[in-house]
Amino acid sequence: MLDILLDALRSAVLVSGLVVVMMMLIESMNIDSGGDFFGGLRRSRVGQVVISAFLGAIPGCMGGFASVSLYTHGIFSFGALVAMMIASSGDEAFVMLAMMPGTAWWIFLLLLVIAIAVGLLTDVLLARRRPKGAVCPEAMAIHQEDEAPSPRTRRFTWQRVLMFLGLALFLGALLSGYLEHEAHGEDGEPGGLSGILLSEEWMYWLFGLLSSIVIGVLLFGSDHFVHEHLWHHIVCRHLPSTFAWTFGVLLFLGFALRHVDIAAWMTANTAWMVLLAALVGLIPESGPHLVFVTLYAAGVVPLPVLLASCISQDGHASLPLLAQDRRAFAAAKLLNFAVAFLLGLGAWLLS
Repeated sequence: MLDILLDALRSAVLVSGLVVVMMMLIESMNIDSGGDFFGGLRRSRVGQVVISAFLGAIPGCMGGFASVSLYTHGIFSFGALVAMMIASSGDEAFVMLAMMPGTAWWIFLLLLVIAIAVGLLTDVLLARRRPKGAVCPEAMAIHQEDEAPSPRTRRFTWQRVLMFLGLALFLGALLSGYLEHEAHGEDGEPGGLSGILLSEEWMYWLFGLLSSIVIGVLLFGSDHFVHEHLWHHIVCRHLPSTFAWTFGVLLFLGFALRHVDIAAWMTANTAWMVLLAALVGLIPESGPHLVFVTLYAAGVVPLPVLLASCISQDGHASLPLLAQDRRAFAAAKLLNFAVAFLLGLGAWLLS
């Protein structure tokens, strides 16, 4: 029992740390570009669906927020909105990159192709439906302080020091191999949850390099950037839920895989798992979808189930849309659910 608890805890720390590192990098890129990293893409009206799909494919929520903002301004079409929601995997994209980096890129590419195709078809069938007088949500958070000329204030507050120490400890644990798993199965391969996470040494060094870059950003970033964007947005808002869901799911699977043959049941009921994954995707929040990411990484469910989950869910990228245009939110969510279930079921039947 203790080994399952420690294994799940070690895995949750590793996944949460990698997610935070990647989110901080993207946040820094967005702020350093003054928002042009996303906002400059909206100048092309011809490729709205393609641009929106690429925005959705960016891990995290910022690309999706940008697409929703452009839709509520009447710049993006409804098909472009649908394309973003299909291509987006929310914060789960970071977890997929941490758990299965090689497979994740292929899934993202497949989602991108599906998103563009469905988005274009949607615009043809619905004659480029646009919102009526929506107000822009505060989604793309570029503040006045972010645009202030240098020099900017830079103090070593307790938030900055705490994040620095946390990242330094994570980097040390990552490169020292402390976060690697030691449990092995009868065939000598990693057993239990051990095979879920990073298994190649070069991946640890790659994420170690990224962590070092984030430490540099943390040391030299302005007070406003560190406190508002890194501390309040990522550490306070995203880190707790990411860690809690990851730890909870891994702990449950650790006990379930050891004591119950859930893999056999899910394999025999794949169609129901596809339907469940598509239904859970209707929830406009990151967290519940981690179940299907983890189940696939552990080899419990096949690719069609993960595909249905990724198509249907978009993290919380669509939450601003819920506040601005509930009819568009409901229509897009139901359309994505239908596409997720049909393609997931079709992929399972053809496999």
